[in-house]
Amino acid sequence: MSRILQDRDERRPETHPLTFRLNDDGTPVMLDAYREQQGYASVERAFSDLTSKTLIDELKTANLRGRGGGGFSAGLKWSLTMQGEGIPRGYIVCNADEMEPGTFKDRLLLEQQPHLLIEGMILAGFANNAYQGYIFMRGEYVDAARTVQRALEEARAAGWLGRDVAGSGWDFDIALHTGAGRYICGEETALINSLEGKRASPRAKPPFPGQSGAWGKPTVVNNVETLCNVPSVVLHGADWYQGLSQGKSGDGGTKLYGVSGKVKRPGLWELPMGTTGNELLERAGGMRDGHTLKTWLPGGGSTGFLLPEHLELALDFDTIGKAGSRLGTGLIAVVADDQSVVSLARNLEEFFARESCGWCTPCRDGLPWSVKLLQALEAGEGERGDIDLLESLAVDLGPGRTFCAHAPGAAMPLASAIHYFRDEFERGVTRGQGAAHADPIPVGSI
Repeated sequence: MSRILQDRDERRPETHPLTFRLNDDGTPVMLDAYREQQGYASVERAFSDLTSKTLIDELKTANLRGRGGGGFSAGLKWSLTMQGEGIPRGYIVCNADEMEPGTFKDRLLLEQQPHLLIEGMILAGFANNAYQGYIFMRGEYVDAARTVQRALEEARAAGWLGRDVAGSGWDFDIALHTGAGRYICGEETALINSLEGKRASPRAKPPFPGQSGAWGKPTVVNNVETLCNVPSVVLHGADWYQGLSQGKSGDGGTKLYGVSGKVKRPGLWELPMGTTGNELLERAGGMRDGHTLKTWLPGGGSTGFLLPEHLELALDFDTIGKAGSRLGTGLIAVVADDQSVVSLARNLEEFFARESCGWCTPCRDGLPWSVKLLQALEAGEGERGDIDLLESLAVDLGPGRTFCAHAPGAAMPLASAIHYFRDEFERGVTRGQGAAHADPIPVGSI
Protein backbone atom coordinates (compact mmCIF):
# COMPACT_ATOMS: atom_id res chain seq x y z
CA MET A 1 0.00 0.00 0.00
CA SER A 2 1.23 3.51 -0.85
CA ARG A 3 1.11 5.81 2.20
CA ILE A 4 1.27 9.56 2.58
CA LEU A 5 3.98 10.47 5.11
CA GLN A 6 2.29 13.59 6.44
CA ASP A 7 0.15 13.82 9.55
CA ARG A 8 -3.45 14.89 9.20
CA ASP A 9 -2.61 18.11 11.07
CA GLU A 10 -0.34 19.14 8.18
CA ARG A 11 -2.80 18.14 5.46
CA ARG A 12 -5.40 20.91 5.45
CA PRO A 13 -8.08 21.67 2.81
CA GLU A 14 -6.58 25.07 2.04
CA THR A 15 -3.07 23.70 1.38
CA HIS A 16 -3.36 20.00 0.48
CA PRO A 17 -6.29 19.54 -1.94
CA LEU A 18 -5.18 16.07 -3.03
CA THR A 19 -4.64 14.48 0.36
CA PHE A 20 -6.45 16.40 3.13
CA ARG A 21 -9.26 13.82 3.23
CA LEU A 22 -7.00 10.76 3.48
CA ASN A 23 -7.30 8.52 6.53
CA ASP A 24 -4.13 8.05 8.55
CA ASP A 25 -4.60 4.27 8.49
CA GLY A 26 -4.70 4.17 4.69
CA THR A 27 -8.30 2.97 4.41
CA PRO A 28 -10.22 4.39 1.43
CA VAL A 29 -12.37 7.49 1.73
CA MET A 30 -15.76 6.38 0.44
CA LEU A 31 -18.82 8.43 -0.50
CA ASP A 32 -20.32 9.46 2.87
CA ALA A 33 -17.00 10.64 4.29
CA TYR A 34 -16.08 12.24 0.97
CA ARG A 35 -19.32 14.23 0.80
CA GLU A 36 -18.75 15.52 4.34
CA GLN A 37 -15.47 17.07 3.19
CA GLN A 38 -16.51 19.18 0.18
CA GLY A 39 -16.96 16.11 -2.00
CA TYR A 40 -18.69 16.82 -5.35
CA ALA A 41 -19.11 20.50 -4.40
CA SER A 42 -17.12 21.46 -7.49
CA VAL A 43 -19.58 19.58 -9.72
CA GLU A 44 -22.46 21.49 -8.15
CA ARG A 45 -20.63 24.77 -8.79
CA ALA A 46 -19.84 23.84 -12.38
CA PHE A 47 -23.47 22.99 -13.15
CA SER A 48 -24.78 26.20 -11.56
CA ASP A 49 -22.13 28.80 -12.43
CA LEU A 50 -19.92 27.63 -15.30
CA THR A 51 -20.05 26.73 -18.96
CA SER A 52 -17.69 24.42 -20.79
CA LYS A 53 -15.67 27.42 -21.98
CA THR A 54 -15.44 29.19 -18.63
CA LEU A 55 -14.38 25.97 -16.90
CA ILE A 56 -11.61 25.41 -19.45
CA ASP A 57 -10.52 29.05 -19.16
CA GLU A 58 -10.29 28.66 -15.38
CA LEU A 59 -8.11 25.60 -15.81
CA LYS A 60 -5.82 27.40 -18.26
CA THR A 61 -5.43 30.37 -15.91
CA ALA A 62 -4.62 28.03 -13.01
CA ASN A 63 -1.78 26.61 -15.12
CA LEU A 64 -2.48 23.02 -14.18
CA ARG A 65 0.12 21.02 -16.09
CA GLY A 66 -0.26 17.31 -16.75
CA ARG A 67 1.06 15.21 -13.87
CA GLY A 68 1.70 12.09 -15.94
CA GLY A 69 5.18 13.21 -17.02
CA GLY A 70 4.73 15.41 -20.07
CA GLY A 71 3.70 18.57 -18.23
CA PHE A 72 1.36 19.79 -20.99
CA SER A 73 -1.26 22.34 -19.93
CA ALA A 74 -4.48 20.50 -19.11
CA GLY A 75 -6.62 23.53 -19.94
CA LEU A 76 -4.94 24.02 -23.29
CA LYS A 77 -5.39 20.34 -24.10
CA TRP A 78 -9.09 20.56 -23.29
CA SER A 79 -9.49 23.70 -25.39
CA LEU A 80 -8.38 21.73 -28.46
CA THR A 81 -11.14 19.12 -28.12
CA MET A 82 -13.61 19.36 -31.00
CA GLN A 83 -17.08 20.46 -29.90
CA GLY A 84 -20.03 21.95 -31.67
CA GLU A 85 -23.03 21.25 -33.83
CA GLY A 86 -22.67 18.05 -35.81
CA ILE A 87 -19.67 16.84 -33.78
CA PRO A 88 -20.39 13.68 -31.75
CA ARG A 89 -19.92 13.62 -28.00
CA GLY A 90 -16.79 11.69 -27.13
CA TYR A 91 -14.83 10.25 -24.25
CA ILE A 92 -12.77 11.09 -21.18
CA VAL A 93 -10.07 8.49 -20.58
CA CYS A 94 -8.09 8.37 -17.35
CA ASN A 95 -4.60 6.97 -17.78
CA ALA A 96 -4.19 4.87 -14.62
CA ASP A 97 -1.65 2.53 -16.24
CA GLU A 98 1.07 3.48 -13.78
CA MET A 99 4.04 1.41 -14.98
CA GLU A 100 6.82 4.02 -14.90
CA PRO A 101 9.74 2.50 -12.92
CA GLY A 102 9.99 4.07 -9.48
CA THR A 103 6.49 5.58 -9.55
CA PHE A 104 3.63 4.86 -7.16
CA LYS A 105 1.74 8.15 -6.66
CA ASP A 106 -1.41 7.34 -8.66
CA ARG A 107 -1.79 4.12 -6.72
CA LEU A 108 -2.30 6.17 -3.54
CA LEU A 109 -5.12 8.18 -5.12
CA LEU A 110 -6.77 5.13 -6.70
CA GLU A 111 -6.69 3.03 -3.53
CA GLN A 112 -7.58 5.73 -1.00
CA GLN A 113 -9.27 8.64 -2.81
CA PRO A 114 -11.37 7.16 -5.64
CA HIS A 115 -14.19 9.72 -5.51
CA LEU A 116 -11.74 12.58 -6.11
CA LEU A 117 -10.83 10.96 -9.43
CA ILE A 118 -14.48 10.38 -10.32
CA GLU A 119 -15.29 14.02 -9.52
CA GLY A 120 -12.41 15.20 -11.70
CA MET A 121 -13.60 13.00 -14.57
CA ILE A 122 -17.17 14.35 -14.30
CA LEU A 123 -15.79 17.89 -14.61
CA ALA A 124 -13.63 16.85 -17.56
CA GLY A 125 -16.65 15.28 -19.21
CA PHE A 126 -18.71 18.43 -18.67
CA ALA A 127 -15.95 20.68 -20.06
CA ASN A 128 -15.31 18.50 -23.10
CA ASN A 129 -18.93 17.52 -23.88
CA ALA A 130 -18.15 13.83 -23.37
CA TYR A 131 -20.80 11.23 -22.62
CA GLN A 132 -18.61 8.36 -21.37
CA GLY A 133 -15.49 8.02 -19.27
CA TYR A 134 -13.06 5.14 -18.97
CA ILE A 135 -10.49 4.48 -16.27
CA PHE A 136 -7.72 2.46 -17.95
CA MET A 137 -5.96 0.88 -14.98
CA ARG A 138 -2.83 -1.21 -14.66
CA GLY A 139 -3.97 -4.81 -14.26
CA GLU A 140 -1.69 -5.46 -11.29
CA TYR A 141 -3.52 -2.81 -9.22
CA VAL A 142 -6.05 -5.30 -7.91
CA ASP A 143 -6.87 -3.49 -4.65
CA ALA A 144 -7.21 -0.19 -6.49
CA ALA A 145 -9.58 -1.76 -9.02
CA ARG A 146 -11.83 -3.08 -6.27
CA THR A 147 -11.93 0.28 -4.50
CA VAL A 148 -12.58 2.26 -7.68
CA GLN A 149 -15.34 -0.12 -8.80
CA ARG A 150 -17.03 0.21 -5.42
CA ALA A 151 -16.78 4.01 -5.64
CA LEU A 152 -18.26 4.01 -9.16
CA GLU A 153 -21.24 2.02 -7.90
CA GLU A 154 -21.68 4.45 -4.98
CA ALA A 155 -21.52 7.47 -7.27
CA ARG A 156 -23.99 5.94 -9.72
CA ALA A 157 -26.47 5.05 -6.96
CA ALA A 158 -26.23 8.59 -5.57
CA GLY A 159 -26.92 10.19 -8.94
CA TRP A 160 -23.43 11.52 -9.65
CA LEU A 161 -23.10 9.24 -12.67
CA GLY A 162 -25.53 7.98 -15.28
CA ARG A 163 -28.52 9.77 -16.74
CA ASP A 164 -29.29 13.34 -15.63
CA VAL A 165 -26.19 13.72 -13.44
CA ALA A 166 -27.16 15.54 -10.21
CA GLY A 167 -30.35 16.82 -11.89
CA SER A 168 -28.39 18.76 -14.50
CA GLY A 169 -30.03 17.21 -17.55
CA TRP A 170 -26.59 16.05 -18.67
CA ASP A 171 -25.70 12.35 -19.01
CA PHE A 172 -22.27 10.95 -18.19
CA ASP A 173 -21.02 7.60 -16.91
CA ILE A 174 -17.65 5.99 -16.18
CA ALA A 175 -16.46 2.40 -16.66
CA LEU A 176 -13.36 0.72 -15.27
CA HIS A 177 -11.08 -1.12 -17.73
CA THR A 178 -8.07 -3.07 -16.44
CA GLY A 179 -5.17 -3.48 -18.86
CA ALA A 180 -3.12 -6.55 -19.69
CA GLY A 181 0.18 -5.08 -18.48
CA ARG A 182 2.21 -3.22 -21.10
CA TYR A 183 4.18 -0.07 -20.38
CA ILE A 184 3.50 1.25 -23.89
CA CYS A 185 -0.13 1.79 -22.86
CA GLY A 186 1.10 4.86 -21.00
CA GLU A 187 1.30 6.51 -24.44
CA GLU A 188 -2.17 7.93 -24.96
CA THR A 189 -2.84 6.65 -28.47
CA ALA A 190 -1.51 3.16 -27.66
CA LEU A 191 -3.82 3.22 -24.64
CA ILE A 192 -6.76 4.11 -26.92
CA ASN A 193 -5.90 1.25 -29.27
CA SER A 194 -5.79 -1.16 -26.34
CA LEU A 195 -9.09 0.18 -25.02
CA GLU A 196 -10.63 -0.56 -28.41
CA GLY A 197 -9.34 -4.14 -28.24
CA LYS A 198 -6.49 -3.63 -30.69
CA ARG A 199 -2.74 -4.10 -30.41
CA ALA A 200 -1.29 -1.41 -28.12
CA SER A 201 0.74 0.42 -30.76
CA PRO A 202 0.90 4.22 -30.96
CA ARG A 203 -1.07 6.02 -33.65
CA ALA A 204 0.18 8.63 -36.08
CA LYS A 205 -0.57 12.20 -35.03
CA PRO A 206 -2.34 14.20 -36.40
CA PRO A 207 -5.17 13.59 -35.99
CA PHE A 208 -4.82 14.08 -32.26
CA PRO A 209 -7.21 12.32 -29.86
CA GLY A 210 -9.05 15.58 -29.24
CA GLN A 211 -10.16 15.45 -32.88
CA SER A 212 -10.36 11.68 -33.48
CA GLY A 213 -9.60 9.37 -30.58
CA ALA A 214 -11.42 6.35 -29.21
CA TRP A 215 -13.72 4.87 -31.86
CA GLY A 216 -13.08 7.95 -34.00
CA LYS A 217 -14.67 10.40 -31.58
CA PRO A 218 -13.14 13.37 -29.68
CA THR A 219 -11.22 11.94 -26.74
CA VAL A 220 -9.30 13.49 -23.84
CA VAL A 221 -6.68 11.38 -22.07
CA ASN A 222 -5.39 12.64 -18.70
CA ASN A 223 -3.37 11.14 -15.88
CA VAL A 224 -4.92 10.23 -12.51
CA GLU A 225 -3.19 13.00 -10.55
CA THR A 226 -4.03 15.58 -13.24
CA LEU A 227 -7.76 14.81 -13.04
CA CYS A 228 -7.65 14.78 -9.23
CA ASN A 229 -6.45 18.39 -9.29
CA VAL A 230 -9.43 19.65 -11.30
CA PRO A 231 -12.08 19.75 -8.50
CA SER A 232 -10.06 22.14 -6.34
CA VAL A 233 -9.46 24.49 -9.27
CA VAL A 234 -13.18 24.61 -10.05
CA LEU A 235 -14.24 24.96 -6.40
CA HIS A 236 -11.71 27.57 -5.24
CA GLY A 237 -10.61 29.31 -8.45
CA ALA A 238 -7.48 29.71 -10.52
CA ASP A 239 -5.83 32.37 -8.34
CA TRP A 240 -6.16 30.22 -5.23
CA TYR A 241 -4.74 27.22 -7.05
CA GLN A 242 -1.83 29.21 -8.47
CA GLY A 243 -1.01 30.42 -4.95
CA LEU A 244 -0.58 26.86 -3.69
CA SER A 245 2.91 26.76 -5.21
CA GLN A 246 3.87 29.62 -2.83
CA GLY A 247 5.96 31.39 -5.45
CA LYS A 248 8.33 28.44 -5.74
CA SER A 249 7.32 27.85 -9.35
CA GLY A 250 5.40 29.44 -12.19
CA ASP A 251 3.37 26.23 -12.29
CA GLY A 252 0.23 26.13 -10.20
CA GLY A 253 -0.83 23.82 -7.43
CA THR A 254 0.73 21.11 -5.34
CA LYS A 255 2.43 17.91 -6.43
CA LEU A 256 2.57 14.39 -5.08
CA TYR A 257 6.32 14.00 -4.69
CA GLY A 258 8.05 10.83 -3.56
CA VAL A 259 11.41 9.28 -2.79
CA SER A 260 12.57 5.69 -3.21
CA GLY A 261 15.95 3.99 -2.88
CA LYS A 262 18.44 3.86 0.00
CA VAL A 263 16.82 6.53 2.15
CA LYS A 264 15.62 6.20 5.73
CA ARG A 265 11.98 7.04 5.05
CA PRO A 266 10.80 6.36 1.49
CA GLY A 267 7.29 7.46 0.64
CA LEU A 268 5.01 10.22 -0.66
CA TRP A 269 4.28 13.83 0.28
CA GLU A 270 1.95 16.48 -1.13
CA LEU A 271 4.05 19.63 -1.39
CA PRO A 272 3.98 22.94 -3.30
CA MET A 273 5.02 22.67 -6.93
CA GLY A 274 8.63 23.78 -7.11
CA THR A 275 9.74 22.18 -3.84
CA THR A 276 13.47 21.45 -4.05
CA GLY A 277 15.08 18.03 -4.15
CA ASN A 278 16.95 18.89 -0.96
CA GLU A 279 13.72 19.43 0.96
CA LEU A 280 12.30 16.20 -0.40
CA LEU A 281 15.40 14.22 0.55
CA GLU A 282 15.30 15.81 4.01
CA ARG A 283 11.70 14.69 4.47
CA ALA A 284 12.83 11.19 3.54
CA GLY A 285 15.30 11.29 6.43
CA GLY A 286 18.36 11.53 4.20
CA MET A 287 20.42 8.62 2.98
CA ARG A 288 20.65 5.45 5.04
CA ASP A 289 23.53 5.33 7.50
CA GLY A 290 26.81 4.51 5.79
CA HIS A 291 25.66 5.71 2.35
CA THR A 292 26.11 8.92 0.40
CA LEU A 293 24.21 10.12 -2.63
CA LYS A 294 25.87 9.46 -5.99
CA THR A 295 23.12 10.44 -8.43
CA TRP A 296 19.33 10.53 -8.74
CA LEU A 297 16.47 10.30 -11.20
CA PRO A 298 13.94 13.14 -10.74
CA GLY A 299 10.79 11.40 -11.93
CA GLY A 300 10.94 7.78 -12.98
CA GLY A 301 13.10 5.56 -15.16
CA SER A 302 12.59 7.59 -18.34
CA THR A 303 14.21 10.73 -16.93
CA GLY A 304 17.88 11.70 -17.01
CA PHE A 305 20.31 11.23 -14.13
CA LEU A 306 21.25 14.34 -12.16
CA LEU A 307 24.01 15.02 -9.63
CA PRO A 308 23.80 15.86 -5.88
CA GLU A 309 24.32 19.57 -6.62
CA HIS A 310 21.13 19.57 -8.67
CA LEU A 311 19.09 18.87 -5.52
CA GLU A 312 18.96 22.61 -4.89
CA LEU A 313 16.80 23.08 -8.00
CA ALA A 314 13.03 23.51 -7.92
CA LEU A 315 11.28 20.30 -8.88
CA ASP A 316 9.11 21.69 -11.65
CA PHE A 317 8.89 20.98 -15.38
CA ASP A 318 10.87 23.93 -16.73
CA THR A 319 13.64 24.03 -14.13
CA ILE A 320 14.47 20.34 -14.34
CA GLY A 321 14.21 20.53 -18.13
CA LYS A 322 16.86 23.26 -18.24
CA ALA A 323 19.13 21.02 -16.13
CA GLY A 324 19.06 18.40 -18.89
CA SER A 325 16.48 16.01 -17.48
CA ARG A 326 12.68 15.89 -17.03
CA LEU A 327 10.49 16.21 -13.97
CA GLY A 328 8.49 13.21 -15.19
CA THR A 329 6.28 11.89 -12.42
CA GLY A 330 8.15 13.78 -9.68
CA LEU A 331 9.16 10.71 -7.69
CA ILE A 332 12.89 10.77 -6.99
CA ALA A 333 14.88 7.54 -7.18
CA VAL A 334 18.18 7.96 -5.33
CA VAL A 335 21.35 6.07 -6.21
CA ALA A 336 23.87 5.43 -3.44
CA ASP A 337 27.65 5.50 -3.68
CA ASP A 338 27.91 1.69 -3.66
CA GLN A 339 25.57 1.18 -6.65
CA SER A 340 26.86 0.72 -10.19
CA VAL A 341 25.50 3.20 -12.71
CA VAL A 342 26.32 0.74 -15.51
CA SER A 343 24.15 -1.91 -13.85
CA LEU A 344 21.35 0.57 -13.30
CA ALA A 345 21.47 1.67 -16.94
CA ARG A 346 21.44 -1.95 -18.10
CA ASN A 347 18.47 -2.74 -15.87
CA LEU A 348 16.50 0.22 -17.19
CA GLU A 349 17.30 -0.50 -20.84
CA GLU A 350 16.26 -4.14 -20.39
CA PHE A 351 12.91 -2.91 -19.15
CA PHE A 352 12.45 -0.49 -22.03
CA ALA A 353 13.57 -3.06 -24.62
CA ARG A 354 11.11 -5.61 -23.25
CA GLU A 355 8.25 -3.09 -23.18
CA SER A 356 8.76 -1.74 -26.71
CA CYS A 357 5.76 -2.38 -28.93
CA GLY A 358 8.14 -3.08 -31.82
CA TRP A 359 6.34 -0.66 -34.14
CA CYS A 360 9.39 1.29 -35.33
CA THR A 361 12.94 0.13 -36.12
CA PRO A 362 15.09 2.38 -33.87
CA CYS A 363 13.14 1.30 -30.80
CA ARG A 364 12.61 -2.35 -31.78
CA ASP A 365 16.27 -3.00 -32.69
CA GLY A 366 18.16 -0.17 -31.01
CA LEU A 367 17.07 -0.90 -27.45
CA PRO A 368 18.08 -4.61 -27.49
CA TRP A 369 21.38 -3.57 -29.07
CA SER A 370 22.02 -1.15 -26.20
CA VAL A 371 21.23 -3.92 -23.70
CA LYS A 372 23.76 -6.24 -25.33
CA LEU A 373 26.49 -3.58 -25.14
CA LEU A 374 25.65 -2.73 -21.53
CA GLN A 375 25.70 -6.38 -20.51
CA ALA A 376 29.20 -6.69 -21.93
CA LEU A 377 30.42 -3.55 -20.14
CA GLU A 378 28.83 -4.68 -16.89
CA ALA A 379 30.63 -8.03 -17.14
CA GLY A 380 33.95 -6.34 -17.92
CA GLU A 381 33.93 -7.69 -21.47
CA GLY A 382 33.38 -4.46 -23.37
CA GLU A 383 35.35 -3.44 -26.42
CA ARG A 384 36.83 -0.18 -27.55
CA GLY A 385 34.14 1.78 -29.30
CA ASP A 386 31.25 0.28 -27.33
CA ILE A 387 30.67 3.46 -25.32
CA ASP A 388 30.74 5.64 -28.44
CA LEU A 389 28.27 3.24 -30.02
CA LEU A 390 25.96 3.54 -27.01
CA GLU A 391 26.09 7.32 -27.31
CA SER A 392 25.25 7.05 -30.99
CA LEU A 393 22.34 4.75 -30.21
CA ALA A 394 21.03 7.24 -27.65
CA VAL A 395 20.97 9.91 -30.37
CA ASP A 396 19.22 7.59 -32.83
CA LEU A 397 16.60 6.79 -30.19
CA GLY A 398 16.04 10.46 -29.36
CA PRO A 399 13.13 12.83 -30.03
CA GLY A 400 11.90 12.91 -33.60
CA ARG A 401 13.53 9.61 -34.55
CA THR A 402 10.78 7.25 -33.43
CA PHE A 403 7.01 6.93 -33.60
CA CYS A 404 6.35 7.88 -29.96
CA ALA A 405 8.20 8.96 -26.81
CA HIS A 406 9.06 5.44 -25.60
CA ALA A 407 12.53 5.31 -27.13
CA PRO A 408 13.44 8.94 -26.30
CA GLY A 409 12.46 8.19 -22.72
CA ALA A 410 14.75 5.17 -22.71
CA ALA A 411 17.58 7.17 -24.27
CA MET A 412 17.60 9.90 -21.63
CA PRO A 413 18.88 7.87 -18.63
CA LEU A 414 21.39 6.09 -20.90
CA ALA A 415 22.85 9.28 -22.36
CA SER A 416 23.00 11.05 -19.00
CA ALA A 417 24.59 8.05 -17.28
CA ILE A 418 27.42 8.05 -19.83
CA HIS A 419 27.74 11.83 -19.64
CA TYR A 420 28.18 11.97 -15.86
CA PHE A 421 29.79 8.57 -15.16
CA ARG A 422 31.79 7.73 -18.27
CA ASP A 423 34.65 6.43 -16.12
CA GLU A 424 32.40 3.62 -14.80
CA PHE A 425 31.59 2.58 -18.36
CA GLU A 426 35.26 2.74 -19.38
CA ARG A 427 36.19 0.31 -16.59
CA GLY A 428 34.10 -2.28 -18.40
CA VAL A 429 36.24 -2.03 -21.57
CA THR A 430 38.82 -4.81 -21.44
CA ARG A 431 39.21 -5.82 -25.10
CA GLY A 432 40.84 -3.82 -27.84
CA GLN A 433 39.43 -4.31 -31.32
CA GLY A 434 36.66 -6.14 -33.11
CA ALA A 435 32.94 -5.81 -33.54
CA ALA A 436 31.64 -8.65 -31.41
CA HIS A 437 28.71 -6.57 -30.18
CA ALA A 438 27.69 -4.99 -33.45
CA ASP A 439 24.72 -7.21 -34.29
CA PRO A 440 21.35 -6.39 -32.72
CA ILE A 441 19.43 -9.15 -30.99
CA PRO A 442 15.67 -9.80 -31.06
CA VAL A 443 13.53 -8.13 -28.43
CA GLY A 444 12.20 -11.39 -27.08
CA SER A 445 15.61 -12.90 -26.40
CA ILE A 446 16.64 -10.64 -23.52
